[in-house]
Amino acid sequence: MKRRRLLGAATLIAATNNRAAAQSTRSRPLARVQVSFERIVRTVVGLRPYRPTGFVLRSEVYGDKVIVHNYGHGGGGVSLSWGTAQLATDLAAATGRDRYAVLGCGAVGLATARLLQDRGFAVTIYAAELPPQTTSNIAGAQWSPVSVFEPEKISPAFSEQFVLASQLSYRYFQNLVGDHYGVRWIENYYLGEQPDRSFIDYVRREGIVSLYPDIVSLQPGDHAFAARYVTRFMTMLIEPPVYLNAVLRDFLLRGGTVRVQRFADRKQILALEEATIVNCTGLGAKSLFVDDELIPIKGQLSVLLPQPEIDYLTLAPDALYMFPRRDGILLGGTFERGVGSPEVNEPARTRIVGAHAQIFAQMHERLPDCRAGLFQPKGAAHPESGRL
Repeated sequence: MKRRRLLGAATLIAATNNRAAAQSTRSRPLARVQVSFERIVRTVVGLRPYRPTGFVLRSEVYGDKVIVHNYGHGGGGVSLSWGTAQLATDLAAATGRDRYAVLGCGAVGLATARLLQDRGFAVTIYAAELPPQTTSNIAGAQWSPVSVFEPEKISPAFSEQFVLASQLSYRYFQNLVGDHYGVRWIENYYLGEQPDRSFIDYVRREGIVSLYPDIVSLQPGDHAFAARYVTRFMTMLIEPPVYLNAVLRDFLLRGGTVRVQRFADRKQILALEEATIVNCTGLGAKSLFVDDELIPIKGQLSVLLPQPEIDYLTLAPDALYMFPRRDGILLGGTFERGVGSPEVNEPARTRIVGAHAQIFAQMHERLPDCRAGLFQPKGAAHPESGRL
């Protein structure tokens, strides 16, 4: 009798554990994003500074001046900013100076300037544009260092440097989580139709899979989306309007100086009074330092009215993504290689909005019922005027 009770208890515990494990791999209920052209508040364009062989991080000597390059981060500028800034700061500090110039006031320039300050140095930022007019202000800014290089064109040394910069930046951003800097942890859902294009495989190839915690493949019926293959993971989401202003404020409070100045050529840069200069000019480095490999890659996104209940983000093939921020729901995107026009691409806007309307029209706001094994979605709303 006692043995039967023990066996029964063991069976109950095992069943409970199995149910708990199953629940942990199932998505929670997710609110639906309301997608329509009427809800768009703005459409913006940014030009990514892309180099197929990866970002530039090195020193160059010009007489009594040293220029440390830290540019060309492609679509990963915000994500990599604190990591490449730390490596650039190491190079700059090795010159033994106590006053430094930083060119650029986007995410990379600000991070570099702040880390130089943390080492006790006097820093002046020189920039043609300040937040909110920088390219970094347009970034979606999910923490994910992707679209940075072409894998077949990078060297083993760069691959190691990329992984190190990713690790350093990932750790530093964790110090900034909270409302003050506009950084938070958030669930991501990568939607795919082919298993060989899974997000897990991609980040594993890049050597950064460990930087995506709680990553799991969800089976059909365990998530709310129509896609066959869904990967769920956690990342940080950075809100540039909040984040960039906060970091710039930190820089000024610590005695930093900002000078609005546009440089026509390298000669003007070398005329600066600082002997060590860190170049974080992004796409501007193409003409200033004659980098023929550096090209623009045009990115475009549309911003919908905010929905505070949306607390997850989505990524899908064809460069589609949805990021929820306090200032609106971001819908992206595009990856127009070699296109330097700041004009809105209307066909791309229609494609982005239409594709997201389909994604969220097909999703279920409730998960499958565990007992019946069937989806029980809420009743579909009547189409609204202009709703795709």
